[in-house]
Amino acid sequence: MIKSKDLARLAMCVAMLIGAQLALSALSGIEVVTVLLLCFAFSYGWRDGVLIAVVFSILRCIIFGFQINVIILYLIYYPLFALFFGWLGTRLKGEVRYKELSIIVGSAMLFTAAFTMLDNALSALLFSFSAAAAKAYFIASLYTLVPHVACVAVTVAIFFLPLTRVINRIGK
Repeated sequence: MIKSKDLARLAMCVAMLIGAQLALSALSGIEVVTVLLLCFAFSYGWRDGVLIAVVFSILRCIIFGFQINVIILYLIYYPLFALFFGWLGTRLKGEVRYKELSIIVGSAMLFTAAFTMLDNALSALLFSFSAAAAKAYFIASLYTLVPHVACVAVTVAIFFLPLTRVINRIGK
């Protein structure tokens, strides 16, 4: 059974994710959801991370609208993201040094690229794109992929250590 303190902590994490996405939604290529969810899952573990990811995904769809490709994308991607980084957090217990941080940053960049590729595949399948339309959608997605991956590299490299220290200091 989940304790009130745990429920409040998880709700605050989801609120921070939603608030960050709302605050920065008008800026193309800028996003901090990745670094925040990564830090939550890394610090709190995969179970809490997946729960945060699912609730965030559902609330995000309620706020920004229900599109079938986005619902499926978010409910596949973010729980897998949280599962991986929660698992990685248990594997990298203790001090995170340069080597571990480079693994974390690189993994976050790969996940971000995978998000776009998964969107390309899902959208093409769900909306029955022709081969030419799928190719055009893929090429157009590269204009958002590059800034997103760059943003993730910078935000995770800079904010991962201080955010996880604060999260761990707050405790479970």
